[in-house]
Amino acid sequence: MTNDVTCCILYIGESSFKVKTEADSSDHTEHPHSRKLGPYSCTVCGKQFTNKQSSMRHSRLHTEENWYSCTQCEKRFPFKSTLCKHMNIHAEKYKCPECGKCYGSSCYLESHRITHSAEKQFECQDCGKRYANVQQLRRHALHHSGEKPFECAVCHKGFAAAFELRRHERIHSGEKPYKCELCDMSFRLASYLYYHARVHTNEKPHRCPVCSAAFSQRGNLNAHLRIHQDDKPYVCYMCGKLFRQATHLRKHVRIHTAEKPYNCHVCNRAFNLSGNLHKHMRVHTGDKPYSCFMCNRAFRVSGTLKDHMRIHLK
Repeated sequence: MTNDVTCCILYIGESSFKVKTEADSSDHTEHPHSRKLGPYSCTVCGKQFTNKQSSMRHSRLHTEENWYSCTQCEKRFPFKSTLCKHMNIHAEKYKCPECGKCYGSSCYLESHRITHSAEKQFECQDCGKRYANVQQLRRHALHHSGEKPFECAVCHKGFAAAFELRRHERIHSGEKPYKCELCDMSFRLASYLYYHARVHTNEKPHRCPVCSAAFSQRGNLNAHLRIHQDDKPYVCYMCGKLFRQATHLRKHVRIHTAEKPYNCHVCNRAFNLSGNLHKHMRVHTGDKPYSCFMCNRAFRVSGTLKDHMRIHLK
């Protein structure tokens, strides 16, 4: 898709520069102050360049003409070199062994791997949290200031960093570029795919120090530990009931609000839990995954199978 504004480059000399767009015909003249400015100016954003080649390269960012398309996720890029780096992400050429996140080049990967190490030299003056590089510290500082300059065009939610907005936009677009090679599942984030892979490998590196129960994700271990600690930090604001996990609280609140966000696309019946919708869909599909090992009779839900087993156990 081509933008409505047309970008061209004006040669304007070294003493002053003029910014002009065809979307807005008014002229704006500025003085260069102490910063040395190049003789070539972009008519869309006013950015200046010292040579024509750089200015022409920059103009591709605005026009989106002759961009390079990814054959796997349909993303488009202004430069072939950027596309090549993007393709490395799909090929998992530069993959972090710690979290599974993939990068387009070795330097980006090495910069990321520092975040997993103890080498975090940059400290936030407000909260003491430490970061591996200045860019991460600056992004973090926006959370303290409350500044959220990146806004979603669909729901107008604000974000402190551009990458946070890009990840959020996948919720609206439904884009899930990270695909599992062992099943048909795909994910919005590389980290989700990394943790999902443990379903296939049965890897459970996080062990409970109390009962030795093992989990594939640290968050599941932390939730499990609350059983031993009898910790229920999540409180229902309507009835005061306590819960160990935030997801349990969210599901509970729907009892009070009568919210039923999960709709059957066949009969439009609504449910408050996704699991209930999943069970209901078996009415339409005829799927009966629970079988009696004694008579091979099949049932749609496990509870019905349990009731049936009492016939054999009498």
